[in-house]
Amino acid sequence: MKILITGGAGFLGSYLCEKYVNDGHVVYALDNLMNGNLNNIRILLHKKNFKFLHDDIRRDELYQKLPTDLDAILHLAAQIHVDRSVVNPAETFKINVEGTLKVLEFARMNDVKKVLYASTSEVYGTAKYTPMNENHPLLASHPYGVSKIAADRLCYTYNETYDLGVDIIRCFNLFGPRQKDTGYGGVIAIFINRVLQNKPPIIYGDGTQTRDYMYVRDAVIAYDKVLMSDNNPGRNGINFGSGTEISINEIAELVIKYAAQKDMKIIYVEPRPIEVQRLFADISMARKLLGFKPQFDFRKGLSTLVDWYTNYKSELWMY
Repeated sequence: MKILITGGAGFLGSYLCEKYVNDGHVVYALDNLMNGNLNNIRILLHKKNFKFLHDDIRRDELYQKLPTDLDAILHLAAQIHVDRSVVNPAETFKINVEGTLKVLEFARMNDVKKVLYASTSEVYGTAKYTPMNENHPLLASHPYGVSKIAADRLCYTYNETYDLGVDIIRCFNLFGPRQKDTGYGGVIAIFINRVLQNKPPIIYGDGTQTRDYMYVRDAVIAYDKVLMSDNNPGRNGINFGSGTEISINEIAELVIKYAAQKDMKIIYVEPRPIEVQRLFADISMARKLLGFKPQFDFRKGLSTLVDWYTNYKSELWMY
């Protein structure tokens, strides 16, 4: 296959590039490097079946130089930070909504057979019931989440109007090596980075907030199952997660334990008013339609990540 991966130098995008290059497919990685990092894909740059495009999904000129015979587009490029979206909602909507529209139009005009859109569990907002299935109301309360709802529903519209066959993938919180240790979404990486510098983790609120954390390599499995499926399992959205929840307090305590800082005390500060309080995925649809089953235990993944930060991050972010 010939695959375009937008956001290809990012956290999850780089793993997907790596998988499909190693599987022998031709991969075009597109990234403006706002969130991505070339170190994430450095080992691929010399591969004959890999091409990196330093460009932006908002630019009309980009679509004039993309190959028109793509088999699939994995659209991950986005402005992903909640805090940044609050400060600059217009930028967030231009990237996440208008940018997605341009990708969808390119796919439609060039008859791309498979489009996978990276939606997010943030579209749901704080859980009204748990576990949260795909019918949970879309109740995001911040500009980032609302922009992802708009793009999510735009993809659905392209399915209904043009039968484009977009799969809308709603991953819950991801973690693993290569994740940036800055921003709203990378709390595990932020905790680890602080603790390894002998600084205590900072928790906004009382730490009872819960998340459903999935190891990044499980996300790669999820995307691959959707990409290789013969039908359109995510036509209206499909959840992927671990199917378990863990509190922010528990995460901080485990990071302190794995970093061998047993006497360190957590610092608590005022809560963020827009923060989602609970996320817990119902992944029964993914199990039923795709046979998806998470392979990586949270604690094992967290221990691996602490080890990566301790021993490998400085070495070109390799894992």
